[in-house]
This record gives sequence, structure tokens and C-alpha cells, in this order.
Amino acid sequence: MAASHLTFVPTTRRKAALAIGLAALAGLALALLGPALIAQIEGDRGIAPIASTGDFEVDGIDVDVTGKDSYDARQTGWREAQKLGWQRLWKQNGAGGAAPALSDDTIDSMVSAVVVQKEEIGPRRYIATLGVIFDRARTGALLGLQGERAHSAPMLVIPVLYEGGASSVFEWRTPWQKAWADYHTGTSVIDYVRPNGAGADSLLLNAGQIDRRSRTWWRLVLDEFGAADVVMPLARVERQWPGGPVKGTFTARFGPDNRYLGGFSMTADSDAALPRMFEAAITRLDGIYAAALADGRLAPDQSLNMQQKVDPALIAQILDQQGLTPAASATPGATATSVAPVSGAQQAQTATYTVQFVTPEPAAVDAGLGAVRSVSGVKSVSTSSIAIGGTSVMRVTYEGGLDELAAALRAKGWQVTIGAGALSIRK
Repeated sequence: MAASHLTFVPTTRRKAALAIGLAALAGLALALLGPALIAQIEGDRGIAPIASTGDFEVDGIDVDVTGKDSYDARQTGWREAQKLGWQRLWKQNGAGGAAPALSDDTIDSMVSAVVVQKEEIGPRRYIATLGVIFDRARTGALLGLQGERAHSAPMLVIPVLYEGGASSVFEWRTPWQKAWADYHTGTSVIDYVRPNGAGADSLLLNAGQIDRRSRTWWRLVLDEFGAADVVMPLARVERQWPGGPVKGTFTARFGPDNRYLGGFSMTADSDAALPRMFEAAITRLDGIYAAALADGRLAPDQSLNMQQKVDPALIAQILDQQGLTPAASATPGATATSVAPVSGAQQAQTATYTVQFVTPEPAAVDAGLGAVRSVSGVKSVSTSSIAIGGTSVMRVTYEGGLDELAAALRAKGWQVTIGAGALSIRK
């Protein structure tokens, strides 16, 4: 009978074998999960938002006119669209009564562009859906908007689409995301911060994020995009039957607590009309947010800007240990050290604020940074986000309060809007 043999592995060798095994498992896990993680952020997911200006845009103007020939009919249609656009712009800005009657040449001088959304040109007939863009500098005086127009604090936009039982934001390109990317935000009183959806945006901003309540997590997300708070425009799409009408239910929500501000329903005749419905829905949602801003319901949540408080007793103990304050128990006969009162200038605290500024061209970046650096009391200025043709963000360390910084910038000729721990400046 053969004797059995037991093999004992030394402790050191057993530990080495265990380490090698764990390393192999970790490598296997990375090999399996790595592609899955990369797959969640790679690909063409995002749609870059257009760079909106301060000009006024009126969309969806339908014209049906005739002329001597196709060219004359087209010119007549454009002039008609400009007249209708002026009347609609007057109503949109809350002006009372009918729009002032202006000559064709006057209206033409106010128009900076005509956008062709859809057109059909015949030998003597022109049928089209047009958009008219009015120059803000030439039109603002007639609308009574020569002074500073109140804007909201920077609001991060998370456009959620519910379709076919699934929810999506930036996981793939959706018509709802595209509608928000194409929306001209320059004429809105809401300062929308629109992510492009690329990179890690699809991981940070998803349908589950709007149900989270952690202020710490929200603060990290908002700081990433230079926003003070968040708005969540929700769209729920239901198709009656393939190729038939499409019902859309739209809801305006706001803040880390997902508060309800308003909602409505619309119907598109078919999938082909879905983009038009989304454009009209965004205009109505913007009106809901603007009304909420006017009555104070769109103010940034103060809990997102909570600062940690330090125990004064702990500060006194540390200073005492460093010999910077008189000891609690002075020796008999020792002369007490008198402490001079602190002046108001010495009491000024240094804080870091977020400042948004419009940068239509590269030179505007240097001009904005230079203007803020020249303010007395500014300790440092650094850019956290640069968007040529849009709105850039800088971080400003300033010795004083936010109102004082705003007053100093206004004195230099900037238009300033104050938010929660943030400013928005423009020339």
C-alpha cells in the first residue's frame, strides 16, 4: 500500500500565491467591466447647444402669399412674416395694446435675419413657415427694454424624456435633447446652463439624478457646470398608434427637491410634427419658469450653499496653544495683554464667488478677466469654463461681500445680475 504524502506550502509562498490570485481576479474584473464603463460614455451622445445671443427671435410664422413670379412671392412672404413677427414680439414682451404701426423699411431695419423653417415655392405662390430674428439694440428701445433686464441665477438644465416605458437624458440623442440644444436662450429671463451631453455628462445627469436629495452631491454636480440651481423640464411621449397622433405631457420642475411648477399637454399629428411640438413646448415651459422667477418661486435653494461652521471655542484653544492669545489662567502679578478692537476693514472676509460673463469672441475672455482683476479687493481670478460664442465662467476670490463686488463691477460699466453666491455680468 503506497503511503500518502501531504505537501505543506510555506506561509510566505501561500501569501504570494494569494496575492497573485487576487491580482488576477482584479485584472479579470477590470477586463470585464472596463468596456462596459467605456461604453457608457463613448459614442455620439451629446448635441452641442447653439450659442444664443441677446437678439429676439419669433418662430413658427406661417405665410401663404402670391406675387408676379416666384421671387416676388418670396419677398412678399418675408415682408409679411416680419410684420407678423413684430406684432407677436410686442405681445410676448408684455406690452399693452396693439403693436405700433411701423413702415416696412423700419421693420426691415430692425430685422437681423429670417430663418426658413419650411417653404414651398411655386411659379407665383409662396407657402412657408419662417422665423424672424430682431436686433436687440434696435428693437429694445421700442419694447421699453433699454435698461438692465432681470435674469435668474444660472440654472442647470436636465431635459428628461419618457418614451416607450424608458427614461433618457443624454444616454443617446433624443429629439427632446435636440430641441433644448437648438433653443435660443438669449431672449429668456432664465439663465439656462445647457450641457452638451458628451463625455461623463451621461453618467452625472440622468433620470435618477432628479430624485436624489443629497445637497452635497447636488453641489458637486452644479459646481461642475457653474450653476446655482437646477431646472428639470420633463417630456412624456405617448403614441396612439404607429404613424398616428403623438401626445406629449410636459412638466416644469425645479430644484434638488424636484418641486412642481406647472405642466400642460400637447398633441402632434404624427412623428414628423414632433419637433414642432417640442419647440412650442419649450416656449411654454420657459414661460412657466419666467413666471416662477417673477413671483419668487425660482430662487436658488440656500441649502445648496451651506458653509461649515467652526466652533469659536476650538479657534480660541488653538490660538492659546500657539501663544497668540492670553492664557486662560494668568500667573499672579502678570500684566494682562490688551487686545485692540478690530476695525471694519480688518473684519472683511475673503470669499470665492462664481462669475459668468458672455464671451462671443476670444478677445472677450481677456477683456472680462482683465475687468474683474482690476477691481479693488480682488485677490485672484481663474477661469473654470470657457465657451467661445456662449457664456464662460470664472472663479473670483474677493475681500468683501457679493453685493460689494457687484457694485464695483457696475461702477466699471458692467450690467450685473446677482444670484446665490454667483454673478452674471455683461456689457
